[in-house]
Amino acid sequence: MIGRLQCVVLDCPEPRALAAFYQGLLGGDVDRPDGRWSLDEEWATLHLDDGRVLAFQRADPYEPPRWPDPRRPQQFHLDVGVTDLGAARDAAVALGAEVLDAGGPHRGWIVCADPAGHPFCLVRE
Repeated sequence: MIGRLQCVVLDCPEPRALAAFYQGLLGGDVDRPDGRWSLDEEWATLHLDDGRVLAFQRADPYEPPRWPDPRRPQQFHLDVGVTDLGAARDAAVALGAEVLDAGGPHRGWIVCADPAGHPFCLVRE
């Protein structure tokens, strides 16, 4: 092992706004003081309760993924475990998510996009 993963960083046009979206989705603390990172208009963090960290970095210009278009691929996505897909979908949409693929009544996941266009899945646990 060479090192340990510190955080996952998402490019976006508005770092604090996207951090707030993910805080609503996953909980945690936005921009908790942490000597590893400088917090400013270009960078925001979300420290999750389990110790994981998501970071958000301004990209200008920013071109969001266009799922499932391979010409602008998602590059990666987050899976978020939930107990009630319908309630989680509604709550994510209320936070600003867009449903990209609602699936069928027997499928165990829904594909959404965050406000900056990054795909993520709500997955039934």
